[in-house]
Amino acid sequence: MKKQLTGPFAQLLTMSDLPERGALKDEQLAIISNAGILSTDGRVVEVGDFENLRTNHAGNDLHVQEISVPMVAMPGFVDAHTHLLYGGSRARDFALRNAGSSYLEIAEAGGGIKDSVRATRAASDEELITSTLTRLDALARLGTTTCEIKTGYGLSVTEELRMIKAINEVKRQSRVGVIPTCLAAHVVPPGYQGSNADYLTELREKLLANIIPYTNRIDIFIEESTFPVAVARPYLAAARSMGFQLAVHADQFTTGGSALAVELGAASADHLEASGEAEIALLAQSDTVAVALPGASLGLGMQFTPARKLLDAGACLAIASDFNPGSAPMGDLLTQASILATYEKLSNAEVLAGITVRAARALRKKELGYLAAGTKADFIGFATNDYREITYQQGRLRPAKTWIDGTEY
Repeated sequence: MKKQLTGPFAQLLTMSDLPERGALKDEQLAIISNAGILSTDGRVVEVGDFENLRTNHAGNDLHVQEISVPMVAMPGFVDAHTHLLYGGSRARDFALRNAGSSYLEIAEAGGGIKDSVRATRAASDEELITSTLTRLDALARLGTTTCEIKTGYGLSVTEELRMIKAINEVKRQSRVGVIPTCLAAHVVPPGYQGSNADYLTELREKLLANIIPYTNRIDIFIEESTFPVAVARPYLAAARSMGFQLAVHADQFTTGGSALAVELGAASADHLEASGEAEIALLAQSDTVAVALPGASLGLGMQFTPARKLLDAGACLAIASDFNPGSAPMGDLLTQASILATYEKLSNAEVLAGITVRAARALRKKELGYLAAGTKADFIGFATNDYREITYQQGRLRPAKTWIDGTEY
């Protein structure tokens, strides 16, 4: 079996052997100088000194990709929360928000998510798959090698099933790792005649069993204006009993969602901009990963997730882009994470762990987000000899190269 040796890298951040939760100092980062990454069949075999690896594994089965310029390598980014599959644009919403309308006011007037639902329903399967692949390719060139993608703009049993199948087709066609998630419980569909509880009952009875071949993850948007805690609980409990992994849009505008996420053992509670001391303490004492979405804060002009307080309390903090057509159209994970760092005073280690190994934990993917024997050989290289430049330049320093399964993208 052919082995691939890539290097030498001026610095290699393995992101291995870090605590799973709580605050991190830069001194805790494992950094290898003059490093190489040895991989085979898409998995890391060994990381270490480049020349030692070349000597120890010399032979006809070794292919060497030499890096001729100073470069810092690290695991590819894991974007644990996106809404990448959608039709249309929400530029009108952005203009209205900047003119003074709130996110909820726009939604109540028929804009917001409902605009995306109309455009997504009108798009063909081919249009949705092609546009999503294009966005995914752009993210890969920004360093994302694994991307969670949600449904949520279909909002009917038939359309949500179509959406999850489309995401699976994107997964089949893309080299980027795709994690499909069903967010049929995004909002109550436009024109729906029943209550929000009726809609969740319909999803539970007619959709969940049919999506088992396509995803093992269920998400829901918990807010008083969408699905309040008391309405959301039976739906999530039923999904959990069927074996689905749970994620929750929690505490974006009001609290309550994070407590339910912890109660039901959700893999992650995402957003958390409204979380206070009680919510932070609950998350810190649980196995539910707190996912900050700075792109939504930037898009909506609202406060950031209290990342510093969550880390200091002992929570596991991931950072994701929330790439979506409405509140977070930027999709640039590194830029968003770097900006969050300046406002929340996050160390380089906390930021980089938040978009790699801790983000993988939010998806319950143990083989992603760090580089060690047996992990997936997804890594990126920045044209610098000092890893601190990555966050310092706030997204201006883009990856010069991306490798997926050990092969250059």
